[in-house]
Amino acid sequence: MTTVSGSITVGIDIGTTAVKAVAADAAGTVVARARVPHKLLSPAPDQLEHDAAKAWRRGPQQALAQVVGAGVDVAGVCVASMVPSLTVVDARGIPRAPGLLYGDARGREAPGGEPPFDPAADPAPRSAEGAMPDAVGFVRWAVRELPGAHGYWPAQAVANHAIGRIPAIDTGMAMCMGALRQGAGWNHDMLKAFGITEEQLPVVVPMGEVAGRVPGTATALCGGTVDALCDQIVSGADETGDVLVICGATLIVWAVVDDWVEIPGLWTLPHTVPGKVLVGGPSNAGALFVNWARQLVRAGSHAPARGRADADGPEPARRGDPGRVPVWTPYLRGERAPFHDSTLRAGLHGLDITHDADAVERAAYEASGFVVRHMLDLAGIRARRIVASGGGTNVVPWMQAMADASGLPVDTVGVSEGAALGAAYVARWAAGLETSLDGARGWARVGRRVEPDAAWAAAADARYALFRSAGPPSPG
Repeated sequence: MTTVSGSITVGIDIGTTAVKAVAADAAGTVVARARVPHKLLSPAPDQLEHDAAKAWRRGPQQALAQVVGAGVDVAGVCVASMVPSLTVVDARGIPRAPGLLYGDARGREAPGGEPPFDPAADPAPRSAEGAMPDAVGFVRWAVRELPGAHGYWPAQAVANHAIGRIPAIDTGMAMCMGALRQGAGWNHDMLKAFGITEEQLPVVVPMGEVAGRVPGTATALCGGTVDALCDQIVSGADETGDVLVICGATLIVWAVVDDWVEIPGLWTLPHTVPGKVLVGGPSNAGALFVNWARQLVRAGSHAPARGRADADGPEPARRGDPGRVPVWTPYLRGERAPFHDSTLRAGLHGLDITHDADAVERAAYEASGFVVRHMLDLAGIRARRIVASGGGTNVVPWMQAMADASGLPVDTVGVSEGAALGAAYVARWAAGLETSLDGARGWARVGRRVEPDAAWAAAADARYALFRSAGPPSPG
């Protein structure tokens, strides 16, 4: 561990393919980092899960141990993760069922022969709370699979119990439990209908407050929180016209605007900066799709494999002819915003015998940029730049294609583990070293700027028209 400035805190991010952890000093400088990989499991096209014991329990324990050296005084720890998620735990907090992840069809099952939940039936979610029916479905599924279990917990609660013996989540995370929450508490009518009590659900503490202590230390443990929120607070995407794009397994888009707007298919949330609003939502056109497309085309070509789309690589920014690229509709397992339709499937359009693996791979990168552009078009937002965070920022051709396809400059963040870094800041708040989220903006750093290339951007304009016409009709 390098020399530190002031008390250090640790942020842990349970991601789709790995647990990432960073230790940061008072200035937001990362002094240690860890990455503990785990598998993403898809038993069926509409199912997505983790081995929760490995990814949600052992992974965070291992990551924390790797970034905290012997004798190092850690002021606080905060765990962030994707939402929603859920597993079933025993009295020791050990998962006894798969860890269900966002979009899994088991969250859309309905009891009593009722039709399954159809997210496309309400194409204008007003907020993340109203757009997270999966959480309710996950609990219904879990109770049916293992009735009378000790607990039904999301990933953050499992990790916090493993680290600090308390299955705590914060109020921001609790909002993502959908209709299970009612006001400031649990929806007791719904719990009664499910045959469970609030003691079987996570403990909820206010964001920025201490939930407990890491055993044997004075280290403050926060309630588990939302990864995208943590990414956002340290991204620097705080001005009108900024567009935060989190390039993880899921692509998450948040455009910063001045006024509250409600756009069919998109989510609207208050920004942590007073007077600002976020518009956008999650898409399946992230690394889960990009990695699949890269592996698919490279497996059948003579080109060398170049690793994951969330790891650094030696790729040049572009290959081939700007005008010779097909178009992916990246709905490998349905799409979230703006269509909210799990039945959509991917397609490759305009493909001909002259295209090679480089062209098809470039098309996968461009698809992410087209998704961002489509959300901005739907909302009528004039953006000035993209602020890109997440592991995908290390992939040069992905960031270049994002710039070319959107027509916007892309500023990558200085620390790609944005959710873990933001969680480390939240840990400072809980430890009493900060008084609010405001200071998190001082931790924002720009890694590099990627400008659109005129020739490639012009060619991408024509492909964007095909992207729109080949996909489903825009909501609204």
